[in-house]
Amino acid sequence: MPPDGRAPVIVGAGQHLHRATGLDDAVEPVELMAHAIRAAADDAGLTAVPAPDSLRVVSLFSWRYGNPGWVLARRLGLEPRELAYTTAGGNSPQTLLNATAGAIGRGELDVAILTGGEAWRTRMRARRAGVDVDWEQAPDVAPPVVLGLELDMSHPAEIAHGVQLPVQVYPMFESALRAEAGRSVDDHQRHLGELWAGFSRVAARNPFAWIDEEKSADEIRTVTQSNRMIGLPYPKYMNSNNDVDMAAALIVCSVDAARRLGVAPDRWVFPHSGTDCHEHPYVSQRSSFTRLPAVELGGRRAMELAGVDIDDISIVDLYSCFPAAVQLGASSLGLGLDRKLTRTGGLSFAGGPWNNYVMHAIATIVGELRDHSGERALVWANGGYVTKHAFGVYSTTPPDTGFRHETPQAQIDAMPRCELADGDDAAGPATIEAYTVMHDRDGTPERAITTCRLGDGRRAWGLSTDADLCTAMTDGEWVGRPVTLGAAASLIAT
Repeated sequence: MPPDGRAPVIVGAGQHLHRATGLDDAVEPVELMAHAIRAAADDAGLTAVPAPDSLRVVSLFSWRYGNPGWVLARRLGLEPRELAYTTAGGNSPQTLLNATAGAIGRGELDVAILTGGEAWRTRMRARRAGVDVDWEQAPDVAPPVVLGLELDMSHPAEIAHGVQLPVQVYPMFESALRAEAGRSVDDHQRHLGELWAGFSRVAARNPFAWIDEEKSADEIRTVTQSNRMIGLPYPKYMNSNNDVDMAAALIVCSVDAARRLGVAPDRWVFPHSGTDCHEHPYVSQRSSFTRLPAVELGGRRAMELAGVDIDDISIVDLYSCFPAAVQLGASSLGLGLDRKLTRTGGLSFAGGPWNNYVMHAIATIVGELRDHSGERALVWANGGYVTKHAFGVYSTTPPDTGFRHETPQAQIDAMPRCELADGDDAAGPATIEAYTVMHDRDGTPERAITTCRLGDGRRAWGLSTDADLCTAMTDGEWVGRPVTLGAAASLIAT
């Protein structure tokens, strides 16, 4: 049965990375995106970039263009009727694809170009050299249409205690996962090294990966001058690598438009379904650090909408900013860690261009699905502190019921939340629930960050910059240890 003419289909996928040797041969983000869009047009078998109804750009950090779509359209000689820009978050590319597929199915769009890119490596190189980059900015034109919803993800207590960075929070999830698994610290580091070595192996075979040299499990877990400890237990190679200059693009259109453009059907990849949802926004209120209820519900619903379950999925890309994210996501989706869980090599090795990693993942699975016609792929995108989630199911086979999208947010919002105690209300005996020790650039432990459980079950933050305590907490397992919380969330070893 031929696909419905309004069915959304990805017809072109492009990726581009630029390894500048210095500032003289560096390029700005929109130029990286322009390269990726041209590559997507080539991938579709087109002789030129098609005229889109909408040009949609993922939020970027390396330069403030004002309206990046305007600058990009001018570079490419395009005149789309809509210029759009997403809200921030690593979930944004999949959320954007979900929104675009829905708009095409409803007849609101015929052709859309989705893109995103970062020149963060160049921007930081310029900053270190004391050079002001002279990149273009949009004039005083109409602002872009904003796609996506902002979400406040930092509790006032978290802000007050200076706990707002992913490099602080993901290691805490890792400590909770380790304790739940019952592994010793050394055994768990070996476990993480093996897990991440598998990701590095995939990156080494990915022509668009930033780090294309395969790293062994020992190299990944062993702290060295080039692999310094950042937030215990994660040395550098276990952290997302945003020090990249790279971009990706997708050309998405209706089946009717694909035919009109002359794109061969063997290039078509269909989005079957998608979901978007989020956990309880504040880490302080999560009921557990070892479960992701929103991933369990959102992932399962995306597959149900596509008429499949996890055993029908042969190609998977899980968001992989830190090992904790992969373990939490895999467990929530019913995937074993022995599965191939990345198609790119992940954010540590393929590259983590801030909000746009998942567009690289989707571009990669498009190629894999073409090589494995009829199989199905699942993509999980994540933003925040495993907070915001987006899912997509894809195949070269058209869906029977058209693209379907839902959000199970009402069910998630109704789930229990942990009560937070703070200030004088939290003072007294407590037990460490999760923790990390942040290290300075010389590898010296400088700040311990913990969440603790009080006797009545409430959660409280405990922090210390005491050198002796910070150093002591780098040795052995501290989850489950009794401590005392003093004034201003000060952590005192018992």
